This record gives sequence, structure tokens and C-alpha cells, in this order.
Amino acid sequence: MMASAVANPRPASSGIKRLFERFPFLPALMILAVLLALNGLYQPRSVSFIGMTGLVKTYLALIMLAIAQTYVVFAGDIDLSAGAIVSLVNVVIVVLMEQWGGSGLSVMAALGVGLAVGLACGIVNGIVVAALRLQAIVATFATSIFFTGLALYVLPVAGTPAPAAFWRTYGGRFFEIPFVLYAVVVLAMVIYVLARTRLATQLLAIGDDSQAAFQSGLPVTAIRIRGYALCGIFAALAAFCITGDTASGDPLVGGKMTLFSVAAVVLGGSALSGGFGTVVGSLIGALIIGLINSLVFFVGTPSEWQNLVQGLAILVALMAGVLVGRRARA
Repeated sequence: MMASAVANPRPASSGIKRLFERFPFLPALMILAVLLALNGLYQPRSVSFIGMTGLVKTYLALIMLAIAQTYVVFAGDIDLSAGAIVSLVNVVIVVLMEQWGGSGLSVMAALGVGLAVGLACGIVNGIVVAALRLQAIVATFATSIFFTGLALYVLPVAGTPAPAAFWRTYGGRFFEIPFVLYAVVVLAMVIYVLARTRLATQLLAIGDDSQAAFQSGLPVTAIRIRGYALCGIFAALAAFCITGDTASGDPLVGGKMTLFSVAAVVLGGSALSGGFGTVVGSLIGALIIGLINSLVFFVGTPSEWQNLVQGLAILVALMAGVLVGRRARA
């Protein structure tokens, strides 16, 4: 009896370990639940359907950018130009929409160009990092300056309005359902499909051991370039979201978003060294940052202290998530 009682905890602990290894975003999910409860405590309307829809609408751009960053991080890389790509695509589509008249067809054409711009930026990053073998953190920092310069050339001063047809669609309703919820459903389907492609698995394999991946026959350089290309596409989608939310063009709008996207990836349980993580976790991490920002506002933090408190709260959430995940996998 005594021997069996002592032996029982091992399978339970190993089961929890396997659960956290399979779902590395579980600590982030716990933090999300706590933040939802705290937001509801200080502002009950924030956890209503309307409040949650507003949260998703505001932070859908960050969710997209966190997903973009994840595919690069899978391979052990990083993209410090992601926010600059958002800024560039934002001003390109706003300027084109204005020049082409702002009708439905011109809006769709401008969005197509925006996707092409994001894809081109991602490919440039991939070639510089993977093909030319420059350090990702240095190379993408340099390309971020270049992309920001292009954005300032396209639109030197912020404020050009987006066509009403665009931002009214983004903030509107269809069949009494907010448009952003349709966008979330489509995003979930895209993530589901991408998770079952070879690209995601190959990126993780490269992040885990690039030398072993190369020796097994994987085209490491080409796969890393594809990861950056995918990052560029999602950064363009993030630009669409932020344009719909702000209804204007701003060549510096994505400046702060890059580091937030990296924080969201880490909050979601992904390893910056590569080879471990999930896209779902990054999505949850982005929502955590959004809820932290909302909570700081709801508790009545003075404006001059809000950035400090937000930074500390994100740091605490990062430490809590890492410690919980580490103890569960130990």
C-alpha cells in the first residue's frame, strides 16, 4: 500500500509535464484568465460581448504581428523590422486609396498592393538574413530603418484619412455580427491550415537544430526565407487592421509594435532560440498585452505613469509565465 502511494505521484507529474510540452501556452492562458477577471472587477462592461469585441478590434493588428513574428522565431530568427513593414504598408494603401478614388474596387486593389509590399519586405529580410548569413537582429534592425525611410518618403506627415468605405467596413457589422469577428474566424482557419503544412514543422526543425536539419536534406536557406516572407504577409495584414482602426495613414504607426510582438511571442510560451512554441500562444500573448493596457487605464493610473506601469506589468506576466512553465516541465 505504501509503495503504491509513493509511486502514484510520478505518473501524475509526468502527465502534467507532457501537457505543458504539448500546449506551451497554458501558463499564458492562466494569466489571460486572471487579467480578464481583474478587468471585469474594475470595469464590468469590459468583459461583455461589446467590450471584448472592442478589445479584439483594437489589438487585432498586434495579434497579426505577433503571429508574423512567431513564424520567424520558430527558426531561431527574429524580425525587428516587422513594425516598420506595418508602417510602410499602412501609408502605401492609404495613399493609393486616396489617389484611386476610394471606391470598393480601388480599396481592394490597394490592399492587394499592400500584401505585395509586405511580401517583398519579408523576402528582402529573408535574403539578407538567410542567404547572405547576416545576424538577424542586426540585419532586420537595418532594414527597419530602410522601410521606415520609405514610409516617410511615401507619406512625410501623418494624418491622411483612409476612405470611409474601408474603416466603416472594419468597424461595422454584417447580419448584426461585428466584422472583426469574421476576420478572427478567417484568421483561425488560416492558422489551422498553416499549422498542418510542412513549412511550420520545417521552421521548428531548423530552430531546434539547423545543422541536423541541413544534414537531413532540408533546404534551410529557402525555408528561412519563406518564414520571413510569411512574416511580411502577416505584417501587411496587421497594417490593414491598424488602418481600419485608426482610419488614417501614419509613417511611424508601427514603431512600438515590434517589441510588443516579441513580448507577445515570449508570453505565449515560444522560445526565442527557436524550435519550440505555438502560434496560438502568441495570439494569447497579444491579448494579454491588450488586457494589461486596459487594466492600467481602468485602475486610474495617471497618464505620466502609464508606460512605466504597463512595462512592469508585462515584465511580471513574462516572469510568471516562464516560471510556471519551467516548473511544470521540470
